[in-house]
Amino acid sequence: MQDAYYSPLAVQTAVDLANTLRPIKGEDALETVEQLRDFLDDHPAAEPPSSAANQGAGPRHLTRADLAEVRALRETVREVLERANTDADEAAALINDGLRRSRATPVLRHENDRWWTEVTSDTDRCAAHLAATALSALASVIATLGPARLGVCAGPTCRATFVDLSRNGSKQYCTRTCAHRASVAAYRSRRNPR
Repeated sequence: MQDAYYSPLAVQTAVDLANTLRPIKGEDALETVEQLRDFLDDHPAAEPPSSAANQGAGPRHLTRADLAEVRALRETVREVLERANTDADEAAALINDGLRRSRATPVLRHENDRWWTEVTSDTDRCAAHLAATALSALASVIATLGPARLGVCAGPTCRATFVDLSRNGSKQYCTRTCAHRASVAAYRSRRNPR
């Protein structure tokens, strides 16, 4: 029996949130309320269950306060992804504290003859729902696959984060592009020793 269930969409939401900040490149894709709205539109796993029913109700009202809360959450999610492989206890403490602050609550769901638990927040703040989704997904990956599945790209010019959901758990790079760059650089250094 698995210790926990993680939704790949929720895991990807957590990774994408952390990667809205590219520290080496100095890029931040969450500087405006409009960028936050776009992020939430692209990540339906972060939506509260009640808003799925109200999808046609019009655009959600987001404020600068929502943006500030999500940016703070991003720091926590990024720190969990960066630390889990080296300090799992600290990553767990960050997750637990974030879930507690977001007032996260597990809910038992049933659909298509399948039961599962989902973590939601009982507040209407978008950051709370995003925290419940992202942090519970990372907690489930740690419980199911282990903390070594969370990491930071090994590319020397990249600090993007990733979660390795592969069977063998050997991922070192955030994308194939970064893996290819590292492979080419290693090949060139072997061919042209200085």
